[in-house]
Amino acid sequence: MRIGTRDSKLAVWQAQKVQSLLKSLGQASELVFVKSPADIDLKTPLHQFGGTGIFTKVLDDALFNGEIDLAVHSLKDYPTEPPKGIHIPAVLERGPYNDILVYKGDLDFLENEEKANIATGSIRRIAQWKSKFPKHEMQALRGNVQTRLRKLEENNWQGAIFAKAGLERINILPENHIVLDWMIPAPAQGVIGLACLEKNEKISQLISQLNHEQTFKEAMVERDFLNAVEGGCSAPVGALAISDNKQIKFKAGVFALDGKMKVIFEGYFPMNSWANAGRKAAIKVLEDGGREIMQSIKKS
Repeated sequence: MRIGTRDSKLAVWQAQKVQSLLKSLGQASELVFVKSPADIDLKTPLHQFGGTGIFTKVLDDALFNGEIDLAVHSLKDYPTEPPKGIHIPAVLERGPYNDILVYKGDLDFLENEEKANIATGSIRRIAQWKSKFPKHEMQALRGNVQTRLRKLEENNWQGAIFAKAGLERINILPENHIVLDWMIPAPAQGVIGLACLEKNEKISQLISQLNHEQTFKEAMVERDFLNAVEGGCSAPVGALAISDNKQIKFKAGVFALDGKMKVIFEGYFPMNSWANAGRKAAIKVLEDGGREIMQSIKKS
């Protein structure tokens, strides 16, 4: 089986994880590496590439062209509506979902509202940070996780925001970090998704054996919310579903780009209604002012 992946260290780690799981099922595989335009151009802010699937379209194309049999994605980067003919039969068990701040020096700038420079390339993170720390300046930061850590060291910034899962998976999580438990993560953050052609039933059936059902349901609730508020992968939208056998605890929100406006949903849904939970929450958020925020973003 040919496994398609981007060639960053993190993407390769994720693909090798899938490769190992397939081996446990008796399936041999090889990795096929691809690069997206956003992997090559590290200067343009992600939201300026336009549309969704910034990092994933090249893997979709490889599936359609018969160059690979299976694509491995960070699910938070994958469009909520896959191209016609592609589906996601499986996700792996979720890793850490939190955002973290990797910082330099002390953390006094968080306590006394000092001016500070915080780096990130995510407008979701920018919007939430500006909402909490309006006096701070945000600095653009692109590249793989190693590059971003290096840029943090080289620049006069107090900190930079990362997904904990990415740094932890490739063993480069610095000690000087704090978990941003107040920041709502990207929908499906920390989740690895496996995509293939719908018509390839043999591949679909095989990789469906790797599916982690609880993670799948939680990720779909979050992605349904994102889809219903009409936000792309780079929109200032956060969503987090945490479930047990009985219920889903769901927190989600949309944020103005400057952080001055936001609409947050917090609530519970019965586990047996997971398929509709994300959309119900989205309707509530849109009715409570989220629609105006999303419309203002599209005009900007």
